[in-house]
Amino acid sequence: MIRTPRRRREEPLDDAELARLLPAPGDPELSSDRLNGLEEHLMTEIRNRTSDTSPGTASDTSPGASTGAPPAGAHAGDRAPRPARRPGRRPVLVGAAAALVLAAAGVAGLAGGSGGPGGSGGSESSGRAVAPPAGAVPAPVVQVVRGSTAGLAGAVADISGAAARAELPEPGPGQFLYVRSEVSWLVSWEGADGKNRSYVDKIHPREVWMSPDGDKGWLMEPYKGAIDRDGITLDDPEGGDRTLNSPSYDYLRTLPTDPGPLLKKIYDETGGMGNGPDQQAFSTIGDLLREQVVPPKLAAGLYRAAARIPGVVLVDDSVDAAGRHGVAIARTDEADGARTEWIFDRETYTYLGERTVQTRDAEGIEAGTVRGRTAVTDRAVVDAVKQRPAGLGDAPPSA
Repeated sequence: MIRTPRRRREEPLDDAELARLLPAPGDPELSSDRLNGLEEHLMTEIRNRTSDTSPGTASDTSPGASTGAPPAGAHAGDRAPRPARRPGRRPVLVGAAAALVLAAAGVAGLAGGSGGPGGSGGSESSGRAVAPPAGAVPAPVVQVVRGSTAGLAGAVADISGAAARAELPEPGPGQFLYVRSEVSWLVSWEGADGKNRSYVDKIHPREVWMSPDGDKGWLMEPYKGAIDRDGITLDDPEGGDRTLNSPSYDYLRTLPTDPGPLLKKIYDETGGMGNGPDQQAFSTIGDLLREQVVPPKLAAGLYRAAARIPGVVLVDDSVDAAGRHGVAIARTDEADGARTEWIFDRETYTYLGERTVQTRDAEGIEAGTVRGRTAVTDRAVVDAVKQRPAGLGDAPPSA
């Protein structure tokens, strides 16, 4: 029997046929850690390519820039991520920030071409960086201390009690909430050999001013190359509804303080986001605590709510970006093995800062690598943006 060979279809498939034949595209959710890492990597590539094609550019002699351009930042464009959504690991305008970074990366790619021989920031053949980002330092590696639920309930009772008793000034009309932190985050870097190395920003100051309604604000993080030393606006002229992922102080005052209803609201509003509902709920609470002045009763409720999330443990010892030791409420992201630790003073149980530690080898990151650190050094109410509380002075912080 002679078979007639099938002729290849010459006309292209239309959209309907393609949709029928191909599986539906996925809609993956990346963790805030992963988003930060991708943005850091893209900004690093931008800066490396730009340095390759600008050999005559004058060196930056401003404070904190003696080693060259500041390392890649997680923020891009003239609108910064809103502080409580960073990113943060900050949770903040992730889509907009990523879009700006990608757009900038495209521009840098067009400007950089294939790179020039002898450039210090890239490889002639592959375009990979042959040196780590300027100003970045090797990520510290620590011993991963096992967490446990033993003692968690007692620690949370002490922590929430201290939070409820905290005396915080109430912002008035025209005033701003001020938060100053020391921060350091993972900088993605792939060497010329194609292997990943773990580098982090040098620990540096970050200052945020936000109006109670969230419509006006200012960010100063001069160490970041994408942020002018005088800072950038966080103004939101369009306003809009506030949510857990776009909060304001006024919005936080409307949230329930009982841990049961509060946790239910968090699960309901963040369903389908991140690496599972439990991890996203924990991350959302951490984002609210990191760069906000949280009403005392709500802060207490958030800690009690966090203790109800499956997988949350107590870590006996952790260290913030200022070198302060404390106990930590922690949870490990099952997707990438990164454990986020909220650190509290052992005596006063006040919130000190946050640390993220890699608990297993993953994505080229060694177990024990400290992926990020923060330390809150001041929270206050001031009368204007760029105004600091008494005792901090008016000069910009050194990077």
